[in-house]
Amino acid sequence: MPAKGKHRRPKSQRFTRSIAVAGTGGAALALPLMGAAGAHAATPTAAVAQKAVAQKAVAQKAVAQKVEKTATAAPTAAKKVAATKTYAVRAGDYLSKIADEQNVSGGWKKLYSDNRSAIGSDPSLIHPGLKLTIGKKAAAAGATQSSTKTTTSAAKTTKTATAKPASIATSSGYTLPVEGATIGTGYKVAGSMWSSGYHTGVDFVVPTGTTIKAIAPGTVVSAGWGGAYGNQVVIQHADGQYSQYAHMSALSVSAGQTVTAGQQVGLSGATGNVTGPHLHFEIRTTPNYGSDVDPVGYLRSHGVAVV
Repeated sequence: MPAKGKHRRPKSQRFTRSIAVAGTGGAALALPLMGAAGAHAATPTAAVAQKAVAQKAVAQKAVAQKVEKTATAAPTAAKKVAATKTYAVRAGDYLSKIADEQNVSGGWKKLYSDNRSAIGSDPSLIHPGLKLTIGKKAAAAGATQSSTKTTTSAAKTTKTATAKPASIATSSGYTLPVEGATIGTGYKVAGSMWSSGYHTGVDFVVPTGTTIKAIAPGTVVSAGWGGAYGNQVVIQHADGQYSQYAHMSALSVSAGQTVTAGQQVGLSGATGNVTGPHLHFEIRTTPNYGSDVDPVGYLRSHGVAVV
């Protein structure tokens, strides 16, 4: 009996421990399982929340960018409208040079048109210190344009009807150097931009590429680059006088060549020191600068009408 009792007691103890271990193990096993289930259940919720936060941040950034873009658009537009400035003419300046340096859209003609009230009727007469508006049409010029638009059309019609064909050689064998051109700057007009202090010839207003003709038979004494005169031709005539044709874009003759009245000697242009395309024409007593005489008087003395 005691032996059996001893036998039962250990068995009972082992059973108790077994339950405790099982209980402990069950609790230990239950807790991780519950934790794992909880973590698994929380993961989708956290991901959704994070995604919502990210989407909100993106939306806020887009709104901020739109506000910033709207805020900067108005100043940029205002700056574009107000992109005008004043330029003070310096010694050695001329309109085409200023237009090139200041990137004037429309070139020297636009610059002259915008500042005609300040410059005057002759675009070649600009002096140091003169203030030019760049980028916006001068108010006086704008007012003049609207008031003269109708009369310009009428004047153009009248001019077409009354223009004289001045390119035909006269009985004396002389002709005008260009057809139907008017004089822009006359002879001996004073100005600081000319070395002699005055204009030594006359300027015929013609577009680039206009045919330039010898005024009378003669011999070409020089044809090439003439510094401030650009591409030029000088011809000696039978009476001992010399005619000069300057600022040409192209030359058609060479030194030593004999030419006839009305023969093409080149094409007009804007080479050298100029404000725009035209023909600078001189009559000289020698082939050199400084021996000029009145070119209009000379042509008229040979029966050529100059308008």
